[in-house]
Amino acid sequence: MDALLLALLGCLLGEIGDKSQLLILALATRYNRNGAVIAGIIVAATANALISAFAGAWIGPMLGADARLLFLALSVLFLGAGLLWRVKMPDTLTGWPTGAFLTTALGLFILGFGDGPQFLILGIATRTGDPALAAIGGAIGVIAALVPIVLLRDRLLASIPVRLIRGVGAAILLLTGGIMAITALGLL
Repeated sequence: MDALLLALLGCLLGEIGDKSQLLILALATRYNRNGAVIAGIIVAATANALISAFAGAWIGPMLGADARLLFLALSVLFLGAGLLWRVKMPDTLTGWPTGAFLTTALGLFILGFGDGPQFLILGIATRTGDPALAAIGGAIGVIAALVPIVLLRDRLLASIPVRLIRGVGAAILLLTGGIMAITALGLL
């Protein structure tokens, strides 16, 4: 259960105000087909989470306990550092000749590939040895961060303190990741 909750909360936090939300806002506004865009989000989030969890299940048994903890610490640190980066508007995929569903699914999948939330799922699956729950939690976290953007458009981003959430989230993740790294290295 820890894997599910950590992945859910971490991925949700990692997506707040991130380029994925900006891409979804652009696609939802352009296509105005909420169902198709939401279906694309679900497919892309699930695919990225499954790839990460599968890789974590494969890597985990090759590492010792301290190495798995260090791997998770690095994923948490990278996610925290990513929250401090200035978010630039991604390519809005205006030249893609596909419809709302396929553009959303492929665009979000490509954008999320190797992103902080995907790396966090990988770290959690590696450390906990429970890749299924890490994948489910991560996918739910990403979906929970992106679907409200489709339904509320820019009103949601205007109504929440995105910079404050990202700043506080970064501080918590960097502190947590730092403590995990120090513990994994035997310095604490």
